[in-house]
Amino acid sequence: MTFPESTTAVVHIDLRTGAAALTTAQAVRDRVAEQLGRAGLPEPDHPLLLVTDTPAGLTGHQLQYELLSNYRAVGDTRILVLLVGSSPGSYAGGEEAYGPDRRLVRPATLRASTIGLVWAGDLRSARTALERPEPDDPASLAVLVDLLSVPDVFVRVLEDLGGLPDSVAAPGVQLLEQDLPPEVRDRAWRDALSRFAGEDGGGASPVALPPAARLPEPLGALVSGREGRPHGHRQPNGPADLAHRTCAESLDRVDDDLVALRALPGLLSPARREALESDLDQARGYLDEFRALVERALQGSGSGAAAEAAARLGALGLRVPPAESAGERVGEGLRELARTLLDEGLALRSVAQHFTALAGRVEPVPGTALLHRLDDHSEEAVHRGSATEYAAPPRTPAAPLVLAGAAGALGGLWQGALLPLALVVPVVFVAVAVWGARRLRTGRRTARWTVGPRVAAVAGAVAGAAAAYATAPPAWLGVTGLLAGLGLTAEAVRRLWRGVATSWAAGRGTTALRTALDGLDALLAELVREHWAAEERLYCADAARSVAGMLRATAAAADAQAVPEPAAPAGASASGPYGDEDWLSAPSALEDPGAETAHDGADDGDWAAAYTWESGPSGDRDDPYAAPAPDPVPDNPFATPAPKAASADAAPWEETATRTPRWLDREIGEGGPDLVATLAGDLRATVMVAMKPYWGAVERGQAGALAVRRTEERVRDVLSGARHHLWHNGVLAPPRHPAEHRARTSAAGLLGTDSLRVAELMGRDTDGQAVVQLSSPEQGSLLSRDPEAARWIPFAPRTLQGEVETAWHKSGSPPPDGALWTSSGRYAGLIRLTPLRMGVVDTVLPRQSRGGSTRPDHPDDTDHTDRTDGARGTYSGAGTETGGDEGW
Repeated sequence: MTFPESTTAVVHIDLRTGAAALTTAQAVRDRVAEQLGRAGLPEPDHPLLLVTDTPAGLTGHQLQYELLSNYRAVGDTRILVLLVGSSPGSYAGGEEAYGPDRRLVRPATLRASTIGLVWAGDLRSARTALERPEPDDPASLAVLVDLLSVPDVFVRVLEDLGGLPDSVAAPGVQLLEQDLPPEVRDRAWRDALSRFAGEDGGGASPVALPPAARLPEPLGALVSGREGRPHGHRQPNGPADLAHRTCAESLDRVDDDLVALRALPGLLSPARREALESDLDQARGYLDEFRALVERALQGSGSGAAAEAAARLGALGLRVPPAESAGERVGEGLRELARTLLDEGLALRSVAQHFTALAGRVEPVPGTALLHRLDDHSEEAVHRGSATEYAAPPRTPAAPLVLAGAAGALGGLWQGALLPLALVVPVVFVAVAVWGARRLRTGRRTARWTVGPRVAAVAGAVAGAAAAYATAPPAWLGVTGLLAGLGLTAEAVRRLWRGVATSWAAGRGTTALRTALDGLDALLAELVREHWAAEERLYCADAARSVAGMLRATAAAADAQAVPEPAAPAGASASGPYGDEDWLSAPSALEDPGAETAHDGADDGDWAAAYTWESGPSGDRDDPYAAPAPDPVPDNPFATPAPKAASADAAPWEETATRTPRWLDREIGEGGPDLVATLAGDLRATVMVAMKPYWGAVERGQAGALAVRRTEERVRDVLSGARHHLWHNGVLAPPRHPAEHRARTSAAGLLGTDSLRVAELMGRDTDGQAVVQLSSPEQGSLLSRDPEAARWIPFAPRTLQGEVETAWHKSGSPPPDGALWTSSGRYAGLIRLTPLRMGVVDTVLPRQSRGGSTRPDHPDDTDHTDRTDGARGTYSGAGTETGGDEGW
């Protein structure tokens, strides 16, 4: 028998208490839909139905089994029937009265290839001989049903039953449950939600996006195209290019005039200064014209569609490069960026800030928003940039000072009557300073000349005269020194004039005009860059902001999920769902702690509920099919109801309902170091799956309020589903949508336990001591004695596969044959399926009476059954025909 690789949740139906409500096909479908809806699942193509019943119910619930076997689905409907308790014995009128467990009578409807029966005559949950639990002990049955509700275990058990006679077996089990205390699990869940959502910093701290080269395409192209495209923004010989070239050429002539003015002839003749000022005034006029063109470009590109704005820019001689394919796959790039950031461990709100920053980097800025920057390049700004019209010369370099001092010293080597000649060099420096200042004079103000060289020349002359007085040099040495001093004076004056002329020209605006021209041209280039792929970038910015809002809404939903459950009402214990009892002695965390409450047939969504019924007013439990009073279903399917107060006259079987069966060991951890991080990673993968339709809306340009609202609903559903999964399957089981590239951590990292016990349990020898047979002593005589006929199923969560196989390798133990690695569940251990002896199972045929009908839509019609009883061809009872079972 083959099954599809992907399985769905196992739907549990308890016919012991809910059969009366399942009399029509629609009622069955409603029951299945109710459970799947609580788990957040759609209707599956291949339904898996786990039915709990008693042996007597096989014939008493033929209508229900016929409805279940005829359940309409795209694929096969597979049914696993778990029978609890003893069979009622032989039928009335039989030749031989058999005691309980002597025969298992089933309707022919259940002999399909997709249906199997597991008969647990006694759950054998007593740990000591003094304990007397019922054969259908609710706590033990809850664990067994929970185990068979694991889809992988369900399918494997059904496959192995298909290879046994009559597809019927008696189970034997030995289980190890690894889990966390409820309070630890809930605290880890809330911490994971908080880490997943992140803190709301109000956007105070800016975030830095990765470089454009590391951004997914086409986001990287949009960012780099906006920030780093070349300056080819002016069309050759276009209006903008001509205006810019004319102004630049005029400034080049000003630079040439400045070079001529800085030479010594410029100090002597006023013509070079006049030429520079003439060209400077002309450059100012050309710059004003270029500034006016830039202003028109900025004003004309602030409205209309991108194509119209590009046309207006083209009329001014500006060239907007084509966008090519820059806007393709924007939605895909945003999804990849979100996946990358989430995989790096960033919280939702942090990722939202990154998307907001991305929107700011790619969003085009209209030209009108750049108009204010024209003030930085206005005529007033040019004057402000020139510190003053007659700028003071910069600080005198050391070379002219040294030259002036040396010239004064050489020219001062005189004494006696020739001593006044020592003042020649200082006088020359003073005269040049006066002349140069007057040469650069404009109006009533003259340029200021530095006094440093004059002071140095005077100091040098004094030093030279003092040296001559002390040494009395000959006259020829004084003449030679004076001539050399005049030569040094000429070099010092040349250097001083060059610096003063340069500073004066800068004060007149030569440098500021060049800066203004470059700034205006850069503003044009930025305007062109802002119009490159404007529509694509605007769409990307809007989509990025929409994604940021979606992520913040998801974070808010996670915060809402992280809110602790409301306090228990007065009188209920605050220590947990089991009150003041030791929770280790309570049912599993995945079981319904309200095990003592009545079980409503419509509440089969809680697959680990207590499978029991309350006694009637007279306390009689002889009628197992009497419908109990239903408990109200809580609004929150994850909320744990408070336990019922034990009454003084509670029955003994109720007192032991929460005891752990002897075939189950519980290993309770306190949480590993990777618990919260793993749960947060699971949430990231799950939410990305929930947002998948939203990314499609982004790609289609339909990421509006409706898409956001629908995505918020899906996110809330998947978060509730993730909590449901954690509550029912534990933390070892990966979520429904795990991260494919991320390996799940070990049991030590999640639970704080190791997998050695799991390896030892799965590797036990398949002998009679490995498992506890769930059969009564009377039923034991009906089991096959062939040890090779039993089917063994060693199983464990797939999360532990690597650890368990490593433990086997280290210990030298061979791996067991047919090991099953389950995708969900928190159990590990062994299951043995022992077939029944030949002739134990009787198959009966429903027979229609005269005028009656056995159609499902006519439940009131009378029907009888044809049964087989060994090889005897006799009638047993009215309307019952017997024949050999071997004939089937």
